[in-house]
Amino acid sequence: MSQQLAYVIITPYSLYKSRTGGILSRLITRTGLDLVGMRMFAPSAELVKEYAETIVSAHDTQDRKVQELLKDYVLTSLAPDPKTGCRRRVMMLLFRGDEAVRKVRSVVGNLSPNRQGGETIRDTYSDLIVDDTGKVRYFEPAVLAAPTVEEAVNKLKMWARHSDADGGILENIINYAPGELPERTLVLIKPDNFRFPTGRPGNVIDFFSRAGLYIVGARVFRMSTAQAMEFYGPVREFLRTKLKDGVSAKAKEVLEKEFGFKVSAADQKALGEILGPVQGDSQFDNIVRFMAGHAPSEIPEADWAKPGTEKCIALVYEGVNAVSKIRDVLGPTDPSKAPPGSIRREFGSTIMVNAAHASDSPENAKREFGIVKPGENNFKQVIEETLGKL
Repeated sequence: MSQQLAYVIITPYSLYKSRTGGILSRLITRTGLDLVGMRMFAPSAELVKEYAETIVSAHDTQDRKVQELLKDYVLTSLAPDPKTGCRRRVMMLLFRGDEAVRKVRSVVGNLSPNRQGGETIRDTYSDLIVDDTGKVRYFEPAVLAAPTVEEAVNKLKMWARHSDADGGILENIINYAPGELPERTLVLIKPDNFRFPTGRPGNVIDFFSRAGLYIVGARVFRMSTAQAMEFYGPVREFLRTKLKDGVSAKAKEVLEKEFGFKVSAADQKALGEILGPVQGDSQFDNIVRFMAGHAPSEIPEADWAKPGTEKCIALVYEGVNAVSKIRDVLGPTDPSKAPPGSIRREFGSTIMVNAAHASDSPENAKREFGIVKPGENNFKQVIEETLGKL
């Protein structure tokens, strides 16, 4: 199997400690694999039990005692809280490519109380602390990954079978203080972060973690031309109006220079009325092309609804004042006007190529959820397309 599918499960503790971005960055940059799926899970007791039974394996290069620790960890830390019944969050990442399982496992690393340095993800983020007698005092693996291709296939199919019931946009998994009213907001990590294998998607997520919110939904997707047109539809009329003055001034300058006659203020205004909408439509097409890969004029209308060529990550953040907190970290649309330390100042280059999008109000977040559908289960679809029927 040349094009393998590998998974990484980010544990509840790693999510809680906002280590998601750092983990993702290492996996993308050090494996060179294609990130093809993300999904949030709140595992049921049934899924946890089924998965735990597969942890101990004769094919795993890790010590048998470590494997037993991992099994116990899954049973206790991934299962619903026995006191409250509240489920715990995990994030599952899918990577596809040549020797994907081996490459992912190499970057994830093994667990050892005697590790040195920070070469692997587990070197940096995991803990296996023992006392002088060898008794384990604290254990946190940071991530979980399959040791062999066969086990990856079996476990991926297992999680896919549970992905509708146990995954998606998670509900009722965060405890809030009395009187706190959480919001949800949408973040899109834009195509400019995926031009080549780079740590930027993870770095952007790291920046968003400063907002102190919770990721409750995640999806890798390719926005269709139709989705991009609907998503950015409210911008279109704004562009058609906003650009009138600029395009009329430029047209006046060109006409006077080229033909040697003066353009009156009235004629300049008329030029703006004619050319402003044209320029606005052109800019709108550029936005759609950037997000989906094709402007509507470049492909048949029958293909507008097909997935585009450009990759995005959709994230749903939840928490008190989620919309304003995320917008503060993101910064204004124009990167040149964004404050130092904001995402768009650090990673953006133009008003269009500006790293990420975030909803500007709870109402717009709901509208955008309806277009992007961050809870849609293309995670299961990727697994079935690569590995066959479940």
